[in-house]
Amino acid sequence: MSAAPPSPAATRWALLAGNFAIGCGVMVVPGSLNDLVRSLGVSVALGGQLIAAAAVVMAVGAPLMAALVGGWDRRVLLVASLAWYALGHALAAIAPTYAALLPLRAATVLAAAVFTPQAAAAIGAMTPPAERGRAITFVFLGWSVASVVGMPLHAWVGETFGWRWAFALVAALAAGGAWWVWRAMPAGVRPPALNLGDWRAVVTHPVLMAIVLVTALSGAGQFTLFSYFAPYYRQVLGASPTEVSLLFFWFGAFGLLGNVLLAHHVDRIGPARAVLWLLACIAVSMAAWPLAGSVVAMAVVLVPWALGGFASNSAQQARLGIAAPTLAPALLALNTSAIYAGQAIGAAGGGAAVAAREAAGATAAAAYATLPWIGLAWLAAAIALSAWAQREPVASAPR
Repeated sequence: MSAAPPSPAATRWALLAGNFAIGCGVMVVPGSLNDLVRSLGVSVALGGQLIAAAAVVMAVGAPLMAALVGGWDRRVLLVASLAWYALGHALAAIAPTYAALLPLRAATVLAAAVFTPQAAAAIGAMTPPAERGRAITFVFLGWSVASVVGMPLHAWVGETFGWRWAFALVAALAAGGAWWVWRAMPAGVRPPALNLGDWRAVVTHPVLMAIVLVTALSGAGQFTLFSYFAPYYRQVLGASPTEVSLLFFWFGAFGLLGNVLLAHHVDRIGPARAVLWLLACIAVSMAAWPLAGSVVAMAVVLVPWALGGFASNSAQQARLGIAAPTLAPALLALNTSAIYAGQAIGAAGGGAAVAAREAAGATAAAAYATLPWIGLAWLAAAIALSAWAQREPVASAPR
């Protein structure tokens, strides 16, 4: 008797697990940054450029890879991307120097540029329209789970055993994710391949591209400060390694809660309206950041940001997947590109701001003091643009 075909629910869970591994890999550098810079003998600002360099590769790679792999069976594509991710992190864990780690990191994260948008496009193609928003946000929950488990675990592993063990852990998670997707996802899932005309229709549509730009602006705002959470907690708040891990866990737990609430209600309230609420939550935390002078106060300030951070990206994915379903592979690839472009801009800009203040002889507290205000300016631009895009008709969007 032949085995029963994989169920849609099993596929969703496997793709969620794959996104969990991808999210853990993206977060492994900020989570273990303290030990990484100590071990490799580089500054925090230079260590932060690992985040920026990876984000640039993912930003450029997402649309390029989407165009190159458009006709692939998504089961094969997604498994191959996770296998590449596992291999890259295993090699990075034994990199002897920063100079060796940087190109390895850049090559490894190409897998992230493929997996997240193509998983969303695949599950969207497999799901009835009325359930599409919830399905896309569900598989993106893997990122929120990574923030709950992965980020604090990386921080703890990095502080206790060293950053190399944190990278090795990601390699194991990605290998396990590849096995799960192979077992749970049916073969033959091929969203329509896009031609040059389809890509032109996407990149010249003002409302669709405005929505994508909202993602980039939001990412720049968040990663201006998020990239440097670990050193800020240690140097400014005087947090212990355990407290650093607990703050990451706290942030991730509320991030997961925000994404779960979104997944249950996004089809009812609409993803565009949800994006505005979620970005406003992040802005509240940034405005209140200077008030957090202790670990306990910081935990309170982080709550609105955590509720909105990962959920806003999920809402953006659903917003684009619903706006033009047949162009979802391109739109979601561009949105992933925007996520990482925003991360690159934010991490690089935040690192430059810290380095400039340190060079001027500022204390640790003063060196980081401008970051929340820079981030808040990016968030304000994202909120304004999202509100404009929500008012504009999208009936002309290709479907």
